[in-house]
Amino acid sequence: MKIGELAKKADTSAETIRYYEQAGLLPKTMRSEGNYRIYSSPHLEQLIFVRHCRSLDMTLDEIRILLNFKASPDENCAVVNQLLDEHIGHVAQRIVELQELERQLRELRQRCPDNRQVQHCGILKELSQSVANEKMPTNHVAGVHVGTSHRTSQ
Repeated sequence: MKIGELAKKADTSAETIRYYEQAGLLPKTMRSEGNYRIYSSPHLEQLIFVRHCRSLDMTLDEIRILLNFKASPDENCAVVNQLLDEHIGHVAQRIVELQELERQLRELRQRCPDNRQVQHCGILKELSQSVANEKMPTNHVAGVHVGTSHRTSQ
């Protein structure tokens, strides 16, 4: 199948597929005489696996590790368990950070409890003062945690 058909079957974009190929998460494909990429069922299965991992907010490094283990079915899965345990820890930490962010935003929202003219908006004044006083919050959640320290024997 061509990239468009693969994208449709995996419910993703051709651009995402090319990115995953470049990142080493999908194997290189054969090319047709017209230089089109030609994909097979294993590509679709791996793409679905990668997309499922991404939906669980796993990093590309974590996914690479899981793919290495998936390709070595006789290996012990202790590292896979450890990887998931660490990922759960990252998610738990992000939840704490997001709760703190929510608290800060609610506190900021209280600076302007009703509709006012912009020149009297407590939210904008507070945000301006924070920048002027360099009281920038340092715990903003970036969205994804930093890679992992796992290594495989491959």
